[in-house]
Amino acid sequence: MITASIVTYRHHFLDIEPVLRSLFASPVDTIYIIDHSVDIMPDLLQELEEFRARVFTGEPLLKEKVEKGLRMIYIPHKNNGYGGGHNVAINEAIKEGSTYHLVINPDIWFGPRVIPALLRYMDSHEDVAQMMPKVLFPNGQIQRLAKFLPTPFNIFGRAFLPPALIKKMNDRFEMKHSGFTMTLNVPFLSGCFMFFRVSALKEINGFDERYFLYAEDIDITRRLHMKYKTLYYPDYPVYHKFSRASHHSIRLFFVHIMNLIRYFNKWGWIYDKERQKINNRLEREILEGGIKD
Repeated sequence: MITASIVTYRHHFLDIEPVLRSLFASPVDTIYIIDHSVDIMPDLLQELEEFRARVFTGEPLLKEKVEKGLRMIYIPHKNNGYGGGHNVAINEAIKEGSTYHLVINPDIWFGPRVIPALLRYMDSHEDVAQMMPKVLFPNGQIQRLAKFLPTPFNIFGRAFLPPALIKKMNDRFEMKHSGFTMTLNVPFLSGCFMFFRVSALKEINGFDERYFLYAEDIDITRRLHMKYKTLYYPDYPVYHKFSRASHHSIRLFFVHIMNLIRYFNKWGWIYDKERQKINNRLEREILEGGIKD
């Protein structure tokens, strides 16, 4: 069984229709929509119900899939952050007996071969707990969303120093020298598309909800990476609008900074023995051409 979750905040149905249709075209059994803005924008449930009515009158293929068991479950919930919202769905997925769970952003879309490819790989590699495919901008350019574990200078240099001054450091942090063409065991995978083994999520108790927004993806990938492989898998791409909201909002910028401070308080600022060990291993893997099987 495969489940998926989308956390929405001030989204209308048209905002999330592309990702929903991507999921409908994939072997996903249950889609959880965790709505964090029901008190602000109460229209999403009505829009979803109107869509369901249209499906049963005008979209026979989708109607057939719904009749065979595809479920879309709407859950209004207080805003407990990105990871907290997905934890609501993950807990439901565990109760449901799901084998794999996809955490996905509302601004993602992809073709029908992506999830079957991830499923095949994870079914044959029990040591893999998480996978992320190649992520592209809508124009087809690569998004560098698989990274080394960050140092404080990686993060705060990107926030406060001129890009030209930190270009070399930034290129390495974002694995530019990998070419983004090889399968790699990466300790920091973006939260925009996280395909998880549910038993591994259960083992680490899902997302750390102390991160309200941002840095929760670094933390959860790192915790899984310490026990399993967490793979960047470039064979099939997905597309991501990637709004970079914290770059356009002072409030979100400071939320971002505060959560990164929480991350370094938890894992270590200057002294982080495991960070160096993990990053050195990834560097060797890149030089060796990635994972071959």
